[in-house]
Amino acid sequence: MKKDLIALATELRHQLHAHPELSGREIWTKACLVDFLRTHTSLELYDRGTWFYALCRGRGAGKVAFRADFDALPMEEHTDLPYRSQNPGVAHKCGHDGHSAALALLGLTLAGTGTERDVYLIFQPAEEVGAGGEACAAFLKEEGIGEVYAFHNMPGYPLGAVALREGTMNCASKGVILSFTGAPTHASTPELGRNPAYAVAAVVSALPGLTRREDHRGLVMATVVQMDVGEPAFGISAWRGRLLLTLRAQYQQELDGLHRAIAALAEGQAADYGLELALEEQDVFPETANHPAGVEKVRLAAEALGLTVVDMAEPMRGSEDFGWYLRQAEGALFLLGDGEDHPPLHSENFDFPDPLLEVACGLFQRLI
Repeated sequence: MKKDLIALATELRHQLHAHPELSGREIWTKACLVDFLRTHTSLELYDRGTWFYALCRGRGAGKVAFRADFDALPMEEHTDLPYRSQNPGVAHKCGHDGHSAALALLGLTLAGTGTERDVYLIFQPAEEVGAGGEACAAFLKEEGIGEVYAFHNMPGYPLGAVALREGTMNCASKGVILSFTGAPTHASTPELGRNPAYAVAAVVSALPGLTRREDHRGLVMATVVQMDVGEPAFGISAWRGRLLLTLRAQYQQELDGLHRAIAALAEGQAADYGLELALEEQDVFPETANHPAGVEKVRLAAEALGLTVVDMAEPMRGSEDFGWYLRQAEGALFLLGDGEDHPPLHSENFDFPDPLLEVACGLFQRLI
């Protein structure tokens, strides 16, 4: 791979890192990537509003797509990097700057070499909150693209190692908000009001029984994120309460079952205590289920490049909205090791390792 192209992609990665933007607000990021590809390649560029894709038309039949995300996290960066974040309270601490730069490097390479089949490079926003993938994934069906791949960098694995898993690669998850509304009264006469504290407590107390490992095929979790009942006023009995939960499961069916069980329990508690109940979902991620054929192709590509391949015994607990893509086409999400002692994702000292740009691009080329 040409060193000047790697240098260009590395500089792009540093620019993206220095100017991070939150999910749904990636205006500068998208424009930067579009301008980079327009300036340095002859690929066809298509604007789809919040996202875009680049197309390298092949000499023969067939289509394949690759996806990169480009949103950042609501975190401060406290590093001495010359390209550290210039946007207070926002930082690329998950590696999405590297994902996008690696896909741009593929674009640079294809512009020079051409390809035997049509290659689509999809640049997606809002992965961190699960809001970007579904719309982009629908494009696969729209264009008749039957194969799709993506990677995520991951600390804890040797630098450049490829971690693979058939079936569930990332668990399904969703945020659930249960809002109970009763009636206020003086704290000395609680029997005259309707207090949601007992309903909230009942739901929380039931969670261990609803998530027992022996009752499920795979991992099932319900994490209490926030409990907010009443006001700091000793003369008023609580009358409003909210419970925020993150539900997570290895299999989509079991996540859906857990959600139904919690909703039914909350509805029963609301009826028992005379409360109004409102249910809301946020940050919804489907199960990311790798296709066996896609995993095998990644394995063969990695072995051809002499890369270490790690077979994962367990899925990643953290979610990924690449699951939407794998509902539309065959393929796989794989991990690239950041280094065994690399700082963890979403930590202050994390930074995407630049050597992975060439590794990821090489794997993409082999997959094509």
